[in-house]
Amino acid sequence: MSSADATASPRTVTIHVPLRLVKRGGRKEIQMPEGATQPRRTDSALVKALARAFRWKRKLEAGEFATIAELAEREGIAPSYMTRVLRLTLLAPDIVESILDGNQGPEVTLALVLEPFPVEWVMQLNYFG
Repeated sequence: MSSADATASPRTVTIHVPLRLVKRGGRKEIQMPEGATQPRRTDSALVKALARAFRWKRKLEAGEFATIAELAEREGIAPSYMTRVLRLTLLAPDIVESILDGNQGPEVTLALVLEPFPVEWVMQLNYFG
């Protein structure tokens, strides 16, 4: 290397990366542009809510608890919250699978699925995108 190369000032390189920050499950995530591959990332809040919903449904169907209110008291949560979570057992299998695989869209959050949604599976697919 010549002495001129050693004293030359470093070059600045600017790199532009197109991305977006989105809130998902109470935290911020980077959303890559269309066509870019992203690793699958499950939303732990959604997965936990699904697991609870199916576990509670199983307990009610098995007769372990006579009412939702009784089960909610045992779990230490409000019956109204339990009924909203139990509604997740009505989600289309394709939607449940995409949530478990981490393939649901960034707009599908726990807050969204706890809101009233259509019961018909075809309508759910349109509703949740």
